Amino acid sequence: MAKKFFDHIIHGGDYNPDQWIKTPEIWDEDMRLMKLAHINSATVGIFSWAAIEREEGVYDFEWLDTILDKMHRNGISAILATPSGARPAWLAEKYSEVLRTDENGIRNKFGERHNHCLTSSIYREKVRNINRKLAERYKNHPALKMWHISNEYSGECHCALCCEAFRKWLKEYYHNDIDELNFKWWNGFWSHSFNSFEQINPPSGRGESNTTGLYLAWKRFITDSHISFFENEIAPLREITPDIPVTTNFMRRYNGIDYQKFAGHVDLVSWDNYPAWDRGKNLGEALEAAFLHDFFRSTKFGQPFFLMESTPSLVNWHDVNKLPKSGIHELASMQAIAHGADSIQYFQWRKGRGGDEKFHGAVVDHCGHENTRVFSNVTKLGKVLEKLGSAVGTETASRVAVIYDWENGWAVSSFCGYNNIHRDYVKECIKWYAPFYKRGIGVDVISMQDDFSKYDAVIAPFLYMLKDGTEERIEKYVKNGGCFVATYLTGIVDSDDLCKLGGFPAGNLKKVFGVWCEETDSLPEDMPGKAEFNGKVYEVNHICDIIHTNGAKVLGKYKSDFYNGQPCVTENAFGKGKAYYAAFRNDSDFADDFCEMFIKCNAIAPDAEIPLGDGIFLRKRGNNIFIMNFNDDERDIVLDKEYTNVITCETVCGKITLPVCGYIVIKQC
Repeated sequence: MAKKFFDHIIHGGDYNPDQWIKTPEIWDEDMRLMKLAHINSATVGIFSWAAIEREEGVYDFEWLDTILDKMHRNGISAILATPSGARPAWLAEKYSEVLRTDENGIRNKFGERHNHCLTSSIYREKVRNINRKLAERYKNHPALKMWHISNEYSGECHCALCCEAFRKWLKEYYHNDIDELNFKWWNGFWSHSFNSFEQINPPSGRGESNTTGLYLAWKRFITDSHISFFENEIAPLREITPDIPVTTNFMRRYNGIDYQKFAGHVDLVSWDNYPAWDRGKNLGEALEAAFLHDFFRSTKFGQPFFLMESTPSLVNWHDVNKLPKSGIHELASMQAIAHGADSIQYFQWRKGRGGDEKFHGAVVDHCGHENTRVFSNVTKLGKVLEKLGSAVGTETASRVAVIYDWENGWAVSSFCGYNNIHRDYVKECIKWYAPFYKRGIGVDVISMQDDFSKYDAVIAPFLYMLKDGTEERIEKYVKNGGCFVATYLTGIVDSDDLCKLGGFPAGNLKKVFGVWCEETDSLPEDMPGKAEFNGKVYEVNHICDIIHTNGAKVLGKYKSDFYNGQPCVTENAFGKGKAYYAAFRNDSDFADDFCEMFIKCNAIAPDAEIPLGDGIFLRKRGNNIFIMNFNDDERDIVLDKEYTNVITCETVCGKITLPVCGYIVIKQC
């Protein structure tokens, strides 16, 4: 049983009553509409600093008192936000150091959000102060159930304070030894060695931008700065409301903060999911959403996660913002619950009249009433969520893991070499995640530092960086009976992006995989190569390793270029386990075909013995089995035995037709 934060699925979203202070009659209408839509929670106070502290030290909590009282009377829980994501104008005017400085040394003017220096002691003090005021005032309010810290942390600052903090961070990270830093960044190249830490500046287009050791260090520093800022924010909340959990919402593909590290500092992981539905790629969007659900869930094992933001309609920030068809939001919400979410929440509850997000989708449109398609869809979903209480707090067990390591992603995106155009680490990981998900096999998405031993198989696409100890842990895992799959450019550099010596993949991994890589070729887009595996010929797209076997069994060979006939897919028995190496990239169906063979050879069982067709996805959570149709037409499935429909309580068996955007939640009778 996973950790429970609530006894029911949270259904709600961002609520901005402070934007309607001059028309408070709307607040009562909001309460009526929330109950009508089966909304049981609302997140309040995001970006409300100017409404709470209108002038320095002058507070107005009356409107927030009124809102929380109304919510409690109407049975609606409050997730109360801290307002640090956007500061009021008076604060920026009086204390200019709180504004961020760009990489060119120019201080920003007031505006936007997250336009604040993470290092500024003044800003940290002001944030801690208003958070203390909130905690003291609402610590005993019966509506308060959770703290939402800031909103979508992001960005960086290059002011003198941050530069000095970075140098201090470097001193700690490199043991106050400038020679160690020079060696690990390979600063003898281009005569860039430093004599002291005081000579170092953050990466900049007008300065040093090609030293990947510096780039990686800066990214790690920015992550630690956000974590430090977060810990500063929550200090008064921990002191005054120690039993109220805290979270902050992570973003889909944002790579500016290491979420795998940040997750250890929140009580509950939350993230914001905005797929581009109904633009001709729903299956791809569903696969990416599934991958990211499993990634965020896996950052904090043994717990559910919160879907903190989604849209019941459209967004306003795509180039073209297409309306999704009815049903897709409900289906996407079921997918989140299936993968471990204990909440479905929206941005936003009610559309504002002005500002940048006035045309972003909402439950309540500008018409202000319930007689809309979107409101009806949300209401229907709310009723369904009330019947899925058995899923709350349950785990999604997996016997397969895909390694998606945040810092490896930074390294993959920053080195110069081979193919500098076609390099998408997330896409590559999804490519190797998808074959298992399509077959109803649960997958965790883990870092290279997580525990491998609990998995029957671990897949590591493009594991270019090896952090300290990773090589040894892979060796131990395979030796003890695990099955490990690696792809091209595995085990090339250490955590500072220094190339390993002695041949690739690094160290004993050459023995584990039974291969060594002599060269790596990069292929122009219009000049793909060819490779054969299991009697089928595939295109070699963009990049491939030229490998030699050293005990490994050859499963596939190249069919083109000067390396025609050399191995490209291998299997090696090592200890009690097996290690596979897929030396080339293919952007069509090789990963799927390889994994089909791999699953059969290693007897990896699906979560349920229910045959699935294309675009039908299955995920088991606790005793509940979610089966979802992401195709643009209806599809039939055949159940292998009698089940209970969790939502209708009816017994179901045999052939079931899933309509467009259809799903069914079942459990064994």
